[in-house]
Amino acid sequence: MKFFISSIPFFDSKMAVHAYRLMTRDGSKLISSDDYYRILNASMRTPALDTVEEIGIEPFSGEADLFLDIEEYQLLIGIPLNTNLPPEKIVCIVESNVATDKAVREKLDVLKQNGYRLAVSGLPGGVEAEEVCGVFDYIMLSYKSDSFANDIKQLRNCLSKIKLVIMDIPDKQSFDKFSSVGDVLLTGDFYREPITEGKVEISPIKINALHLIKQINDENFDLSTAAKTIERDPALSISLLRFINSINPNRSKKIESIRGAVAILGQKEVRKWATVAISIGMGEDRPSEITRLSLIRAKFAENLAPAFEMAIKAGSLFIAGLFSMLDVILQMPMSRAIDEVAVADDVREALLNNKGRIAEVLSLVRLYERADWYSASIEMVRNGIDIEFITEAFIDALQWYKQLLRSIDTETEEE
Repeated sequence: MKFFISSIPFFDSKMAVHAYRLMTRDGSKLISSDDYYRILNASMRTPALDTVEEIGIEPFSGEADLFLDIEEYQLLIGIPLNTNLPPEKIVCIVESNVATDKAVREKLDVLKQNGYRLAVSGLPGGVEAEEVCGVFDYIMLSYKSDSFANDIKQLRNCLSKIKLVIMDIPDKQSFDKFSSVGDVLLTGDFYREPITEGKVEISPIKINALHLIKQINDENFDLSTAAKTIERDPALSISLLRFINSINPNRSKKIESIRGAVAILGQKEVRKWATVAISIGMGEDRPSEITRLSLIRAKFAENLAPAFEMAIKAGSLFIAGLFSMLDVILQMPMSRAIDEVAVADDVREALLNNKGRIAEVLSLVRLYERADWYSASIEMVRNGIDIEFITEAFIDALQWYKQLLRSIDTETEEE
């Protein structure tokens, strides 16, 4: 796996995720120029596509659509028609500079006939906007582009025929500006923004959860005290009982009391269950991507522990990744949010001040998930991390999250 791979969410105006864009890059040259990459890009991306074929698109996009960049060379040799990727879930992206080529257009027509949808990155020059809207289902424009305003102006009369994707939106203020445009998808860093001013009150449900997190983060927390906290929250109680019954489905007698469940599990398993269950619950009133990102970060950071010679701190890395967006989940500054969960000092230092070894791991995690391959490569070289290791660690985190969702869906079906 000598390549980088990640997926970036596309939101609608209500902050619901409608699709993801697969981002990949060859890693045989960790630090290479963009020109070198673009020349060899067509052949370089195939291994990543092979991986997506092998494990499926679900780890990268869940039930949403997957936007897939297709280079001119790949398109001409039959990609993605010669893959097993489901056409109904794939949106093929082509660059604007090749979108009007006759041979390319013929291949695009074949893709549409086979059920694929099409997107063009940028407005092609030398053609009328109406013609572009007649061929493609999506047009992707960068908010940072010098031609952005003019491109929008040219498209204004045919936006009813094509869906607009606005990329590189930097903040929530910009998101709010464009979310009123209509049927538009938006992507950028706006949903990751740190909170600088927060709400005064936390919901009662979250207060219970935060109390429990504080208790389990104590190295030798008292099980009976934790049981009392869980008993006050019906959702936590149900989740705990399902968890213990699911890990031992052949138990002759099901566990029926919270205290009994806690006693049988012990500190380690209670801490494991509570950390994930509470994090999911606390994020229910935020965009689903926030919870997804927090959980994938947690597992990804934990998986990187051996590479940073921090195996003994794997649990702390999981917690740090999980709480890396605690300010967004609780809608308050991190300086206050972190006081609500009573984490260890090194985790606190990483989340508050971006200092220490844990902060170094989180930095690499963030670079990788954002597809900032150049900066990620520098950090990997600095820490002696092999590309195969980091890609496997990330894919494992995606698959772990997929399995977690399946277990939650199973519990829901059993209600």
